[in-house]
Amino acid sequence: MVILNRRVAGLSEASLARFVLRTRLSLGLKGAVHVLVTGSAAMRTLNLRFRRKNQPTDVLSFPAPRHAKGTPFAGEIAISADLAAQNAARIGHSPVAEIKVLVLHGMLHLAGFDHERDNGAMARKEARLRRELRLPSALIERGQNKAKRRSALRSPESRSKTRRPA
Repeated sequence: MVILNRRVAGLSEASLARFVLRTRLSLGLKGAVHVLVTGSAAMRTLNLRFRRKNQPTDVLSFPAPRHAKGTPFAGEIAISADLAAQNAARIGHSPVAEIKVLVLHGMLHLAGFDHERDNGAMARKEARLRRELRLPSALIERGQNKAKRRSALRSPESRSKTRRPA
């Protein structure tokens, strides 16, 4: 099930549901995935309630309890259309592509991956699926590239190459 509480040009509930299904099959994730695309205010509320962080975030994943019986259900994903649009503009691709990147990232979390603890396994899987699904750079890759740029800016070699005004 896909719910678009926030309109995104070029994205329909049906087209996102097809992408969710394709991604779930590529990932081998069993069970239905519910996706909510909403605004930053709602994401702030969810982030505060479930992570105790009083700020909006781009994606949240809520895996189904392992003991849940009945219809197979993998979990839920919430996405901020506002932050997706901002990230897309900054990176240079469409908001629809960014929402798909966020869906993939969220679904990997539903499948049990955790990029903070898995020694790169999620990043490798995300990169492979991103290429397979024809998506732009993944969230983890962006974070790694950003960290590398910050590290390079702090290194002695980069400081020695910095031009100083005359």
